[in-house]
Amino acid sequence: MKVKICGLSRREDIEAANLIKPDYIGFVFAKSRRQVTKEQARALKQGLCPDIVAVGVFVDAPLEEILDLLEEGIIDMAQLHGNESEEFLRRLQRESQKPVIRAVQLGQQEEKQLQESIQRACASAADYLLFDSGKGNGVPFDWDCLKAVQRPYFLAGGLGVENIEEAASRLNPYAIDISSKAETEGLKDAKKMEDLTRLVHLIEEKEA
Repeated sequence: MKVKICGLSRREDIEAANLIKPDYIGFVFAKSRRQVTKEQARALKQGLCPDIVAVGVFVDAPLEEILDLLEEGIIDMAQLHGNESEEFLRRLQRESQKPVIRAVQLGQQEEKQLQESIQRACASAADYLLFDSGKGNGVPFDWDCLKAVQRPYFLAGGLGVENIEEAASRLNPYAIDISSKAETEGLKDAKKMEDLTRLVHLIEEKEA
């Protein structure tokens, strides 16, 4: 089970990540309090340990913008949170030759609608899926709806020390995606980042 810490925006966040060694970190380019510009992300990526994968988070961004960031090596893969079509996703994969994550929001749906959303997601050409309750709203959802998913996916949505172990025991996610629970007063907290990453790695070792 891998660890992704999303929403890094300061040099201190990168320094903490380099010590803690999550498998992935996320730079948010969509409108958000965690949003970074291309130049900010470039400076942050230059300081990032090369064996940590940098993911760019987008909501309906132009293809050229995402390709530019991938081609310049500012990010290593893209995470799509908007209404991007399968054609858009495949073109992004083809032109960048880099992996793409399709995010799926599962909150506030009726059971039938929920299962249809999951089935559609599982048919996607994306390299990975990411299941969340909303667009980074930090709220958990009913994980049982994912029990039949066979594809590798990132699990997001209010994951912290109080529920990561339960999520891992009920599901088998490829990765745990952490954001708000690794923050204090809206900023990444190095101690929380470390505690959460260590917890996921301990669970992984126990299961191995």
